[in-house]
Amino acid sequence: MKPFEIQTYLKEKKNLVDKNLDDLLPGKEEFPSQLHQAMRYCLFAGGKRLRPILSLAAAEAVGGDSNSIIREACAIELIHTYTLIHDDLPSMDNDDYRRGCLSTHKVFGEAIAILAGDALLAEAFSVLAGGLENGAHKPEKIVKIIKIVADACGSKGVMGGQVVDLESEGKVIDKDLLDYMHTHKTGRLITASVTLGAILGGGREEKIQRLKEYSTAIGFAFQITDDILDILGSTENLGKEVGSDSKKGKATYPGILGMNKAKKMQKVLFQQAIDALQPFDQKAEPLREIARLIIERNR
Repeated sequence: MKPFEIQTYLKEKKNLVDKNLDDLLPGKEEFPSQLHQAMRYCLFAGGKRLRPILSLAAAEAVGGDSNSIIREACAIELIHTYTLIHDDLPSMDNDDYRRGCLSTHKVFGEAIAILAGDALLAEAFSVLAGGLENGAHKPEKIVKIIKIVADACGSKGVMGGQVVDLESEGKVIDKDLLDYMHTHKTGRLITASVTLGAILGGGREEKIQRLKEYSTAIGFAFQITDDILDILGSTENLGKEVGSDSKKGKATYPGILGMNKAKKMQKVLFQQAIDALQPFDQKAEPLREIARLIIERNR
């Protein structure tokens, strides 16, 4: 798949995700309006929609219909947005900007930002459970993905990684602890996104396992790229201040390994992702190109 083709694919899928997200959430004027405005503010402030697109692409890779899982894919984006709102809070990373816009707590206040994040998380699981009500998917599959997504969010997933991130600020940590932090804070939700698509798309167990290997590799690569861009990127492209990680005393892969070794690790992980997709045909081409874009992106 040529670069311009994958860009077209990503644009089409992003538009589909955005439309469904708009339909899923209460209107910004619906009471209590301030809460709903805050929920929508961060959700529609930009973003590549990588995680739901990965869900859709994984469903297609196993021969499924991505349109049949669009709501569940959107639930992943609701969860991702909740983590961003909370991550920016003064008690966490204390970031004033997200995607080039003021962070949610800077616009709506800290209390409303916390509640907006909580509400997005709850809404996500309501959407996932909705697959039982409308009969879109088999009950056992819905129960399975709810557990996978919940585990990815909890103490053994995103929250666990966030705690290690907070506890590690200003400290010298080794690569093993850095790996733990990022495989949980970033990687687990990416893996859940891909696994969700593979399961609901009707994938066989061996294909699901291959896609888990793929998603583990790209989740790692995504974080290494983030760390590199925090040093070599631009504020305009990133939508936030460059060098913010080092100013906060956060451990990064270039900081621990050095820039050259971090870039080499990027390439190794990319190849691992491609190798994991070896049994798949052309329907997995979007996943292959997304892996490439993850290490080549500038924002």
